Amino acid sequence: MTQDERWQAQYDQMMAFMKENHRRPSKHRLEEHDMLNWYKHTKKMIARGDYPADRITKFKILQDTADECRRLNQYI
Repeated sequence: MTQDERWQAQYDQMMAFMKENHRRPSKHRLEEHDMLNWYKHTKKMIARGDYPADRITKFKILQDTADECRRLNQYI
C-alpha cells in the first residue's frame, strides 16, 4: 500500500465516522485515537507548509464536515 493509498484510507475512515456518528473522534475513546492523531498531525503538517495541494483541498472538505459536527455547549 502506497503512502497516498494509506492517506486516502485514513481520510475515508474519518469522513465515514463523522457522517455515521455526527461527531468528531473523541480523545477519551481508545478505538478513536488513531483517527484523532491522524487529523491533528495533518493539521500540523498543513500549518507548516509541508503538504501537497491536492491533499489540502480534500482536507479542507474534511475540516468543514468536522466543523459541522462540532460539539456545542448545551448550557449556553
